[in-house]
Amino acid sequence: MAREETTLTVPGPQGDREIRISSPGRVLWPRPGITKLDLARYMADVGEAFIRANGDRPVSLERFPAGIEGEVFFSKNPPRGMPEWMRGVTVTYPSARSHPQVVLDEPAAAVWAVQMNTVVFHPWPSRAENTDNPDQLRIDLDPQPGTDFDDAVPAALELRAILAEAGLEGYIKTSGNRGIHLFAPIRAEYEFQDVRHAVIAAAREVERRMPEKVTTAWWKEERGRRVFVDFNQANRDRTMAGAYSPRALPDAPVSCPVSWDELERVHPADFTIATIPQRLRTVGDPWADMYARPGSIDVLLGWWERDLANGLGELPFPPDYPKMPGEPPRVQPSRARRKD
Repeated sequence: MAREETTLTVPGPQGDREIRISSPGRVLWPRPGITKLDLARYMADVGEAFIRANGDRPVSLERFPAGIEGEVFFSKNPPRGMPEWMRGVTVTYPSARSHPQVVLDEPAAAVWAVQMNTVVFHPWPSRAENTDNPDQLRIDLDPQPGTDFDDAVPAALELRAILAEAGLEGYIKTSGNRGIHLFAPIRAEYEFQDVRHAVIAAAREVERRMPEKVTTAWWKEERGRRVFVDFNQANRDRTMAGAYSPRALPDAPVSCPVSWDELERVHPADFTIATIPQRLRTVGDPWADMYARPGSIDVLLGWWERDLANGLGELPFPPDYPKMPGEPPRVQPSRARRKD
């Protein structure tokens, strides 16, 4: 029995490339009936904006061989059979281990990743040529139970003002779920630890201004019905779904860049694989000029030092990290109280 396959022609900077798509009729999202070929065509349609946002970076691939309701695994090493016109770059992880990750330089590379069953793309905040120094400051606004996207919007607006006070220009996108991702382009002069401290400084500032609505509490039991500012997304090897990346959720949502003028009137459900290509044709890409004015995090690092002097120290790291200098005990507060 012959294998079902087709070929997709994908334009790019080096001309057209022919990308083979096997099992094109495989349904990835059962509810809307979106197939593997539909996803490949989506990536080709949005390829220019997608590569502008996520290209020239190490990328982790979240792969679903049987669709979003089946088995999932992450690829950090470049998958076998990667075309010779694609590349990888060696990165260093918190464990001090190093190995290569794939880099996407043109739309055809993203389509090839779809052929390898990728649904969600997770780019690093640093460039392939300088993986140790991020050129993006990223803040993840994560609504906790009892809150939603509409609760994250005021926090995003306040963070925009805070970043502006620090000399940074904020850009936003929906997470593709309930949250908001806020990015600021920065000069690639700082280590991951410095960028993390800058994010914590901004997070603490928005928490001071909106204490009933926003929290930096790492432990879920302390967050309440507030929006959590996830500072740990600024760590090395911590990534989030990239701009224009689909999400593995029932209606095929997309993590979509939006303008600040749009923020208070959009909803994450507006942005799906079905709607984004037309949006790009009519509205354009709000992130098209993101890297025109990269900024400095020196002001935020000054706030970090001020907070240290006032007794606010390091915050917990993710559980898979080695114990870090100055980190408080990784003990859930309720358990710590029981021990006392």
